[in-house]
Amino acid sequence: MTHTSSWPLKLLALGRHSGFAALLWLLWVLPASAVELRVAIRKSVQQVQIGSSTTGVIRNSQGQAVMQLPELQPISVDTDGSRLELTDGYDDFGQSNTFWLEPSGDGVVWIGDRWYRGKVKLVPVDGGVTAVNYVNIDAYLYSVVGSEMPASWPQEALRSQAVAARSYALYQKNRASRDLFYDLNSTQVSQVYKGLEGEATSTQSAVDATRGKVLTHGGKVIEAVFHSSSGGHTENSEHVWSKAVPYLKGVPDFDQNAPVYSWRAQFSLEEVGARIGYPGTIQAVEVLSRTPQGRANRMTIIGNAGTLTITGSTFRQKLGLRSTKFDLAVSPTSISVAGNGFGHGIGMSQWGARGMAERGQQYRDILTHFYNGTQLGSM
Repeated sequence: MTHTSSWPLKLLALGRHSGFAALLWLLWVLPASAVELRVAIRKSVQQVQIGSSTTGVIRNSQGQAVMQLPELQPISVDTDGSRLELTDGYDDFGQSNTFWLEPSGDGVVWIGDRWYRGKVKLVPVDGGVTAVNYVNIDAYLYSVVGSEMPASWPQEALRSQAVAARSYALYQKNRASRDLFYDLNSTQVSQVYKGLEGEATSTQSAVDATRGKVLTHGGKVIEAVFHSSSGGHTENSEHVWSKAVPYLKGVPDFDQNAPVYSWRAQFSLEEVGARIGYPGTIQAVEVLSRTPQGRANRMTIIGNAGTLTITGSTFRQKLGLRSTKFDLAVSPTSISVAGNGFGHGIGMSQWGARGMAERGQQYRDILTHFYNGTQLGSM
């Protein structure tokens, strides 16, 4: 068992005077939608620290109250692989297969290193502790909108993000396996979710103004994927992910003012070989095939150790490039990359949404532009 470090206690204590007090203004809106999401905040880690802004109750898997947790007082949850244990690093306060922490009143919970609305469930998974935030969908979206898009952006762009994120979350919830303890991750694997840190009055307004609104196709909520910038034109899903989705078709983008609309990068051939795992000296790098909008699909690495064929996505990921929409210039010692856009290029372009909002377009127009043949409906 590891001892609980003192920094979360200090951080929680500071909340009495600064950090937590500064966040109280975020709690003025109570979400009305009844849908509850399960968002994985920590997955299979050795220890998770939790706390509550108000007096909280910790319950075990039988629903029995194990302890009353004072406000702003942290406690840790460890695991021995099969059961969880409550500890402050010195004393143990109980064991169970599951722990719940629910704050009283309008309190929020501390999970790991941030404040979150709702409550938290802790379960042992793969030899570690997994912490899942149970949160109302609108409370979740207050944060996701501001975590995925700058809160200072035009309200119509934020509203577009709110509807897209709500649709995506519901789609994932509906298809989540019953074997999983959660519906969504809190990272880019799903949607970025930073708890209260991601909220602002503008993101709350965007969510409230679109409350219950979702995108549908054929009567079903869509998987409303999005990205930062396409570099001028979005892609058909089948050209990037192999699967044709009727509402994910390429359309002209309005992202020309994006700082990532065009970009450059340069690497030595030695660095490229090391990152990709090519065992010899690289002599050439070529793009074998591209999507209709110019994204690299298949590439080949040629050198004294033979030819290595990889996908454009692998090349992008290994070199940390913003997208697969790029051109290459290879010299005897280096490779220069000139690219466009940021992300996979499918669905809504966030910078394109901003561009359309700045042109006076409403969020409904923005969404139906980027998601082909969809309708704006209600949950």
